[in-house]
Formats: sequence, structure tokens, C-alpha cells
Amino acid sequence: MGLKDYYVASVKGAIISQLPDVRIVDISHQIAPFDIAQASFVLRNCFNEFPKGTIHIIGINPFEKGETKHVLIEYNDHYFIGADNGIFSLLFSRKPDKVFELSIVEDTFNQSFPTKNVFVKAACHIARGGTPEVIGKQVEDIKKRQLFRATAESNVIKGTVIYIDSYGNVITNISQKLFYEIKQERDFKIYLTRAGYTISKIRKNYNEVPEGEKVALFSSSGYLEIAINKGVEGSGGGANKLFGLKITDTITIEFEEKKPEPEEDFFMQ
Repeated sequence: MGLKDYYVASVKGAIISQLPDVRIVDISHQIAPFDIAQASFVLRNCFNEFPKGTIHIIGINPFEKGETKHVLIEYNDHYFIGADNGIFSLLFSRKPDKVFELSIVEDTFNQSFPTKNVFVKAACHIARGGTPEVIGKQVEDIKKRQLFRATAESNVIKGTVIYIDSYGNVITNISQKLFYEIKQERDFKIYLTRAGYTISKIRKNYNEVPEGEKVALFSSSGYLEIAINKGVEGSGGGANKLFGLKITDTITIEFEEKKPEPEEDFFMQ
């Protein structure tokens, strides 16, 4: 919803009006409009840091195709409230514990702001100790959405850029597990978008290279990240701008050919 308009304040005011002592934590209000992939990445990488019983309100694309269900989901002792537009299949690593289709309806004259008029009501009901069964009916399925996954052959991994953070750091969908399964003991090169830009070493942190130098590492998300050490705006720019990388751009990793097994020597007697 951004930070320029009244939307965020309106949602917070609606919560505080019902629960004056509530603790509200802002995760992000600067997700690209309607971008459920970006929203799922951000939330997936932080929700487990919150205590059990936390209620997460997700105000992303609540009107997809006009018939989108609004749901309350229980997962890993957390509650998630939002639109069943595919975001939950990207957010969770397994099937949710319980899914409830919300029966709360918006005011007849005010049906354009479900985040405030539906999701807040559901969240406050749960926060007061109410049960999901009172405000919805249990259902089995959520909408499925699949993102492009990194592909691997014996000597090549192909992935895509899935997120660019506020530093210009570029996060790919190439997992640490997949990388080391293919790499084994071999040398490699990571090819970026522009010809001539490659990286051939994985670092543990940004400061292992000089300021302004490119670096590849596995971030806390568990995925391959391409960055510039201290390359933020005003200091040379981030990796996305310097390498011309955008969301969905391809990142290729090539590994040296596997050496053939030595043939056994046979001796005649």
C-alpha cells in the first residue's frame, strides 16, 4: 500500500480501535503492487522469527479476477489472513494445518478495502481469543501457483532473479543445496546478464571483497545472492544496476567438466 497515502494508517487505526493494547509490527508496505511472488519471499523469510500465535495480515491483490476467496490459515502455530490468490502456495513449504474461508462481508457501501474491512475484523477476532469457526468455514484446498524453478544438468544450473532488495542486492532462485549437489569439488563460473561479468567464488559475507567489488554468497534466505560490497545508491550503485539485472533475468552457473574415471590397468601373466 506504500507509505504516501492514508491506507496504512487507516488499517492501523481500525486495529487499534478494537484492540488498544495491540502490538503492530510493519513487515513491509513497499511490495510492488499486486506482486504476490515478492510478497511471499519477504514474508517467508521473516514470519518464523515472530512468536507463536502471531497474526499476519497480507493485503496483496485481494481482488484477483473478482471472485477471490478471503481466507484465514493456521500454519506452524501462526495465523495468516489474506486473499486466496496463490500467495499461500508460494509462502508455505507444506500444506497448511487448517484453512478457513472467511464469511465476513464488507459493508454494502464500502467494498473496495477488504484489508481494513475484512482482514482486520478477522485478525481482531482471533486476537481476542475467538475461534476461526465463528468467522469462516473450514475448506481443504488453497489456490496453487508455481514459480519458475532453477534447473540443473551435470555441468550447468540455470536460475532466475526472484527479488532485488533495497541495497540493489540480487537474490536468485538457486538454492545452496542445489548448488553444492552439482558443484561437488569442481570450479565454476556464475554468468551475469552482461557479457564479461562472471564470478567464480562463493563468499561467506560481503566484506570478504573490497568495497565496490562484486560478490556472490548464500544469504540468510538460503538462495544465491549477487551483490556489490557497499554498493548502495550514492556509492557506485547496487548489483542490479551495475549488471543490468532485473526480476526474471536468467543467471547461469557453469561447472568444469567432470574428469573421467581412470581406467584400470590389466596385467597379463
